[in-house]
Amino acid sequence: MTAFELDLPPLLSRSTVDRADEIRDDTDRLIAGWPTARLVTVDHQGRYPVGDDGPRWIPATELGGTPPAGAVLLGIRDGIDLWTLRVDEIEGEYSDLRGGGVLLDGDQAGLLGTAVAILNWHDAAGFSPVDGKPTAPERSGWVRRNTATGSLEFPRTDSAIITVVHDGGDRILLGRQASWPERWYSTLAGFVEPGESLEQCVIREVHEEVGIDVWSPRYLGSQPWPFPRSLMLGFEATADPDQPLAFLDGEIGDAIWFHRDEVLEALDRGDWTRPATTLSRNSATDTAGAPDARLRLPGSISIARAMVTAWAHNGS
Repeated sequence: MTAFELDLPPLLSRSTVDRADEIRDDTDRLIAGWPTARLVTVDHQGRYPVGDDGPRWIPATELGGTPPAGAVLLGIRDGIDLWTLRVDEIEGEYSDLRGGGVLLDGDQAGLLGTAVAILNWHDAAGFSPVDGKPTAPERSGWVRRNTATGSLEFPRTDSAIITVVHDGGDRILLGRQASWPERWYSTLAGFVEPGESLEQCVIREVHEEVGIDVWSPRYLGSQPWPFPRSLMLGFEATADPDQPLAFLDGEIGDAIWFHRDEVLEALDRGDWTRPATTLSRNSATDTAGAPDARLRLPGSISIARAMVTAWAHNGS
């Protein structure tokens, strides 16, 4: 099997928006941009308001004459400052990245992914991990300062590997957690430990989850994953399908070696959940695909889907 590459960057990795680091602590510049700025609200479940054309960005001036406490500058797009703010409840129709992200363009997906991740960090960073003293946001929400010592805390991102394990031919190993929807399988993933390289993490995590050895791990690409604030680093690695599987750490409930033809059929059926532009408080996503099919794949917003697609198409 020849080496394969991602067909496109994962959706959450396509943003070209200027993150505008140079103005984050420029108070005069931020106030000057506020009258034309736009803002998107996000609740504690990562949901955002939507309208007819996608996410609903409101005029920032609806919240006052200057950026309110807790607002975070996301960047500048087409000369307009873009902000986000945590709210307790979204009024009207809403969506989230898991259900509606596939319908966003790269910039919108990137902006909302950033909003969800940075607001999740703020939720967890109200007190210093060093001495427990309260912290307060500065630099337009991109640092928090210890109110007692003045020391700074920066946004935390948790690095995790995610791996396509294949046999070098037409078979791919996919696993599922017991809590996942029936017949839904995905790639194997896990967090990087201190003192560990990415390649070492691939070998360790695959062994811990399914009990087999992999070799020749190779980097494919990355994607921010704001659930709550991770960076997924995609790899492919080769394994022997005759080596017995053993679910050593209890995270994986089942794993199967699927043939390429079965994966291609699953890709043709579409996402395992029905994409939706809007959600209501009483709605639930439906499982999709053929009722007798034993394989459903993760939604197309995920790097897992991008990697499985790239592997499947490489031999077709």
